[in-house]
Amino acid sequence: MAAAALGQILARKLFPVPWLLCGSRRCMSSNFKAADLQLQVTQRPQRKPSSNEQLLFGKTFTDHMLMVEWSGTTGWSPPRIQPFQNLTLHPACSALHYSLQLFEGMKAYKGRDQQVRLFRPWLNMDRMLRSAQRLCLPSFDKLELLECIRQLIEVDKDWVPDGAGTSLYVRPVLIGNEPSLGVGAVTQALLFVILCPVGSYFPGDAMTPVSLLADPKFVRAWVGGVGDYKLGGNYGPTVAVQKEAQKQGCEQVLWLYGPDHQLTEVGTMNIFVYWTHEDGVLELVTPPLDGIILPGVVRQSLLDLAQTWGEFRVAERKITMKELLRALGEGRVREVFGSGTACQVCPVHRILYEGKQHHIPTMENGPELILRFQKELKAIQYGASAHEWMLPV
Repeated sequence: MAAAALGQILARKLFPVPWLLCGSRRCMSSNFKAADLQLQVTQRPQRKPSSNEQLLFGKTFTDHMLMVEWSGTTGWSPPRIQPFQNLTLHPACSALHYSLQLFEGMKAYKGRDQQVRLFRPWLNMDRMLRSAQRLCLPSFDKLELLECIRQLIEVDKDWVPDGAGTSLYVRPVLIGNEPSLGVGAVTQALLFVILCPVGSYFPGDAMTPVSLLADPKFVRAWVGGVGDYKLGGNYGPTVAVQKEAQKQGCEQVLWLYGPDHQLTEVGTMNIFVYWTHEDGVLELVTPPLDGIILPGVVRQSLLDLAQTWGEFRVAERKITMKELLRALGEGRVREVFGSGTACQVCPVHRILYEGKQHHIPTMENGPELILRFQKELKAIQYGASAHEWMLPV
């Protein structure tokens, strides 16, 4: 794709994000430019996994990474692609002490035509900038960062697997690198991007359903908090609850919120319910983006696909455990599933709630909708032709 045409597409996709109040506007900075990108090719390339090797999620890394440093006095340094390597951090690094850290996750796919394409990366860039502004980390130009990421993938494009269900996972990270134990806006930061060839997120078949522990004493996020941002601090505290779920025979956690036990997310996924609503209308419903729900890229994609079909009502509305259990008792629930970049779409077949196991008839119902979503997503991601959701590398 010509550079001018690519720029026009990106400009249409990347919308401005309003500034949040973060004290002074010193978290504003000059932008780095992809035109200044420096390239240092590794002299020690690693062995790439063979096509028949199992790719565990996040365990294998490519030869190169993107690195950009920021200073409050000098702004952004020129971006550089360099050999994959360890970071050197000050022991008082603010990301380590106060979780001034955010990340993103997106995927590149090798299509049937052998062209590598990124899936809706504009949405990831929007979310990443929002997260940076929430933490008063330095701002950046989304267009320039995306072009740097595209060029990084182009350098390591031979690492993109082409087996069924495989992809290249892209992990951008922005951390505060303040060498001080004081809590405040940083004067130093580090942005880097690493790449991982990956297979299925969950062991076994991607269509293997999961069971959920729904315990209202555990809360993932709350109104006025940061649950709708992609911050590392949202994830570390969930590990203990995940272990508790496994101890009780469940694979994942269904996060509830409020006195009415609202459904919010499933593990690190958004949640969907496909049912006949109380008013008799067939409906796909997911919790709204009300400040405690992460605006997932796959979540938005499923909503967009369902809206284009026009075959059932698509709603973003609060769902409570009382509503779900009543619908189960009345035989109105068809499918319950999670969605996320790592797993795409994951069926749910059982919920442990208040000491009782509740069977979800997802698999007995096909699961027709889940399979349809997976087929549509794969056709777009691995397709042999262009699609407006895909950015060619």
